[in-house]
Amino acid sequence: MSEALVIEAADLRKEFDGVAALRGLTFQVPAGRICGFLGKNGAGKTTCIKVLLGMARPTSGQARVFGLPASDQTSSVEIRRRTGFVSEEKDLYDFMTVDEMIRFTRDFFPRWRNDLADRYLKSFELPRDRKVKALSRGMRTKLALLLALSRGAELLILDEPTSGLDPAASEEVLQALIGHVATEQMTVFFSSHQIAEVEQIADSVVIIDTGRAIVSGELDVLREQFRRIELVFDGEAPDVAFQAPGVQRVQRKGRVMTIVCSMGSDSVLDETRPLAPVSVQVAPVTLKEIFLGTIHKED
Repeated sequence: MSEALVIEAADLRKEFDGVAALRGLTFQVPAGRICGFLGKNGAGKTTCIKVLLGMARPTSGQARVFGLPASDQTSSVEIRRRTGFVSEEKDLYDFMTVDEMIRFTRDFFPRWRNDLADRYLKSFELPRDRKVKALSRGMRTKLALLLALSRGAELLILDEPTSGLDPAASEEVLQALIGHVATEQMTVFFSSHQIAEVEQIADSVVIIDTGRAIVSGELDVLREQFRRIELVFDGEAPDVAFQAPGVQRVQRKGRVMTIVCSMGSDSVLDETRPLAPVSVQVAPVTLKEIFLGTIHKED
């Protein structure tokens, strides 16, 4: 039986004043996943999130969340009702206290969970009577996350949730996400520049470049597909244009050539044998290597 899909993007295109932000973006996120959304600045991540939430309409293509068309006005209201969203700006009212912010937000969501709000107030050590404007950046992030997690949402969308946080605060936010998904039925889709954090908590990833998804799937499967091949030569590593499918990146440094490939290593190794390397090593790759190996490619 196929997995239920919470997010579906099909050939999404979006232009702003003739400039293409999304150029045929296609990917899917099954229910119950923590999906990391990776890409360089300007790759189209924030535009994609706005389209998914019905805050922007695509020029063409379709986005569906919970099976509902995000571009339909009535459906987009239902999507936002069932989704917790934390923007990079952590939109909060500075003049309110933490407690007032919680009570104000609670009234908009019939499925609000007081038990979760109390749990995160305690675990995040948020002072109820402190004004939002007096909170540190880390505290603001924790409050925004509390508001999103407590509304009984089925989907949590985060845009750079740990941006600007120190390592301790970042780890606290990540562990809260892991713990929440483990105990509640929720899907998490989060945009981040912190590849190590994505690798720490995500079970699937979407890598976007120039408005297109260039890698998408379960992280464990991607790790099985990608390999790093390191070749050492007697002299300078040769300058070779490989024809084998799946070659993503080739680096040369002195006697060493490093190849990152995405379709297994056998066909690449067959092509390297005539080059007569003195040693060959094949190893798994990190998410960072997958990311660096697939972006910066010519269209």
